[in-house]
Amino acid sequence: MTFNSLPPTIVFQEVPNEISLCFSITGCQVGCKGCHSTELWNKNSGEPLTNTKFQHWINKYQTLISTVLFMGGEWQKEHLIEKLIWAKQQGLKTCLYTGENFVDDEISKHLSYVKIGKWDPSKGGLNNPDTNQKFIDLATGNTLNHLFIKKGIQHVAA
Repeated sequence: MTFNSLPPTIVFQEVPNEISLCFSITGCQVGCKGCHSTELWNKNSGEPLTNTKFQHWINKYQTLISTVLFMGGEWQKEHLIEKLIWAKQQGLKTCLYTGENFVDDEISKHLSYVKIGKWDPSKGGLNNPDTNQKFIDLATGNTLNHLFIKKGIQHVAA
């Protein structure tokens, strides 16, 4: 099975206080109801994210980014781990967004941050205080959901 990705993008909101190069990995097996990224469900979408291509993208943006973010990919543990290791060797932080409720220890030991929890439209995302999702700083073990919540904004479940 190939480790496919949509073209990476630079993102500012997914990892608080970091500028991230985001790789959206296709072939998601969670399939959350109400998912805003259903294009990631098809394992044949995107292009293979080879180590050479991954290194090219990192080298291209390394002076602009502080973190490499993977939207999924945990279902191909070996491919994900080798890219996480390489990113860390380049001095970058690493993050994984998953709809699962836990991440394999073999993966998490290479992560700086992780977002866990299946999308539940009735509970909202990380910007909702009632969400079931958690954003965790793995160096400290602290949940950082509060960094996503804007003060003075009312949150109403869907």
